Amino acid sequence: MQRLCDCCSNPATVHETLVENGVKTEVHLCAEHAVERGLIVPGPHGPALVVAKLLQGQVPARRAVKTCPTCGSSMQAIREAGLAGCPLCYRHFDEELGALITRAQGGASVHVGRHPAHAAELVDRAALRNKLARELREAVSREEYERAAKIRDRLQALGGQASDAFAEIDTSAAEEGGALP
Repeated sequence: MQRLCDCCSNPATVHETLVENGVKTEVHLCAEHAVERGLIVPGPHGPALVVAKLLQGQVPARRAVKTCPTCGSSMQAIREAGLAGCPLCYRHFDEELGALITRAQGGASVHVGRHPAHAAELVDRAALRNKLARELREAVSREEYERAAKIRDRLQALGGQASDAFAEIDTSAAEEGGALP
């Protein structure tokens, strides 16, 4: 059975399927209505003519692929391999990897897997130090110096240095060509 044009009773020669926000809609148009909407109408020369018309029109620009400046890995390559190309990939693809790690760990953004029983205390202490270092950086950036001093003291009591909280910031500035403070 031949489909009819959505706008008139003529046979449809152009069939288009559109998917927007997960909703599929089909459009069937006769040659006249397809031309009015700016669609390419298949002619007697077949697919070669359609391809030629497509090539004459504007070709959409390729989307730039984000790659690690150190190793050249792309997020697609990391997904396929299941491994980051280098340690700096974690920093460069922070947002994308953060979402993947959170999903893989059931909503947690820190390691929730198993670890040796004898290392449990060390792992917990390291996680607390990392949390305190992050809070210290945030407090200093917000100029909450009294809170920052309390966090610094807690960090030092755990055996960490307050300067460790800013080591990540310093190295990222050096990698980006900036001067160290």
